[in-house]
Amino acid sequence: MVTDLYRSGVGIMLLNTERCILMGKRIGVESRAWQMPQGGIDECEDPQSAAVRELLEEVGTDKIEILGVSKSWLCYDLPGNMAATSWNGKYKGQRQKWFAMMFTGLDSDINLYTSGHPEFEDWAWMEPERCLQEIIDFKKLLYRSVFKEFKNFLCG
Repeated sequence: MVTDLYRSGVGIMLLNTERCILMGKRIGVESRAWQMPQGGIDECEDPQSAAVRELLEEVGTDKIEILGVSKSWLCYDLPGNMAATSWNGKYKGQRQKWFAMMFTGLDSDINLYTSGHPEFEDWAWMEPERCLQEIIDFKKLLYRSVFKEFKNFLCG
């Protein structure tokens, strides 16, 4: 089955009141290291619960309102060299259910160091065009699909 080739996960497009997107800079990566929060779905976990959990783990907040959910699963493929080493070579990429969420807290509520293994070393609110400049190349098509699906929630 094709879906067996893709790890199931979630992605979160978290928006502030200016309708800009929260992006985190991945720890230990030099260039194009920015991305929206994302992560895997645990066994017996539904996508919405996984999205809220991942957001709490990665950026330390659950002060959100869910605005929308992607109609379908959105996929991306890892480059060959990464696919061979990520997830023990079991998957060729990820299939993700995406959530548009409004951040209802203050910037001071963002905390990247809620766990012993933080994902991000920095964060910023960005407009979609800047997100596309900062994201790694193999995720650009995915991000364009997310922005198209959630265009009514975005700035600009």
